[in-house]
Amino acid sequence: MENSFDVAIIGGGVNGSSIAYQLSKMGRKVIIIEKERLACQASSAAAGMLAAQAEIEQDGPLFQLALKSQAMFSTLSSELYEYTGIDIEYIHKGMLKIAETEEIAVEVKKQVAFQRDWDPAIKWLGAKELRKMEPSLSTGVAGGMYLPNDGHVQPAKLTQAFAKAAVYFGAEIRENTEVLSFIYENGQVKGVNTSNGVIHSEQVVVSTGAWAGKLMREAGMDISVYPVKGECFSIRTEKPIINTTIFSDKRCYLVPKRNGEIYIGATMIEDTFDNTVTPGGIATLIERAIHLVPQIKDAAWERVWAGIRPQTGDGNPYIGEHPSWKGLFVAAGHFRNGILLSPITGKLVADLVAGRQLDETLLSAFHLERHKETVG
Repeated sequence: MENSFDVAIIGGGVNGSSIAYQLSKMGRKVIIIEKERLACQASSAAAGMLAAQAEIEQDGPLFQLALKSQAMFSTLSSELYEYTGIDIEYIHKGMLKIAETEEIAVEVKKQVAFQRDWDPAIKWLGAKELRKMEPSLSTGVAGGMYLPNDGHVQPAKLTQAFAKAAVYFGAEIRENTEVLSFIYENGQVKGVNTSNGVIHSEQVVVSTGAWAGKLMREAGMDISVYPVKGECFSIRTEKPIINTTIFSDKRCYLVPKRNGEIYIGATMIEDTFDNTVTPGGIATLIERAIHLVPQIKDAAWERVWAGIRPQTGDGNPYIGEHPSWKGLFVAAGHFRNGILLSPITGKLVADLVAGRQLDETLLSAFHLERHKETVG
């Protein structure tokens, strides 16, 4: 078994797989090391929304990064299909950010004014216009922001497509292999010790989501990544009851998928790696969803699930190189935007690893030392 590579990527989620794809395209010899299976955590639990303008409400590095990444999906969808035959189910039918009360409507209208600087097609819809677009919406909804350029994908398929495309360009994937520690000599990473032996590599990328903090402590860094559980469920109807993604002030979203399911989520329970689904969490989501779209109460129940999302102290992901361990990179802490940010994360980290010139002003918001100094 080959155990020497140019780059070892720890974590087989959507961002680790995206990084592997970009590096493999550059001709680097890459291995993805995953302790369980590809896309087994947050990458398969997400709803797949590409909600750059609904989720992020103010300008800044994260918003600019999200807009760049969102714009990559149309081309990426065709590219990944060409290399892998996997359809990531990129659906570009827009999103409605709902204001359930007149009070909330005031705030959403402010967001419309701000967002139109980036996308003139964004507009405010009053209650009648909104229900004309989506007749199943509750009559009590005050209005909403229409974001025609937001969309969604199938997250597990996106992750699998990134990984398979990386393999197409020569990458190797090792599942059921846990990284136990780094190999480090004279200021340089030399590889990793795993549950299945040593893997040699002078460049290592940590992309393990909510678990990144634990591994990075061994490298003398205390990055503030912590877990947030999100519970979700899905339903199915004989005929479509919504065509557009419905997003309600971060309390509830409904995402209509191509296979006829509607994904409904998500709770937010901080500081737990327990991914069990609770009756209380699902009951809350059901109540919110029916309040928005009353017809949901008559839909067929499909399934429930939960995922552990990686949040950070300031809400920005970590993307960068360790300040003193040469060759050790991190891409983690994407929270609710992991799917959305995966194309740009893959490109940025691949360029960092390759030593290419990057926009330091943009990257400064995501560097590893922005919260705490190196420890130990």
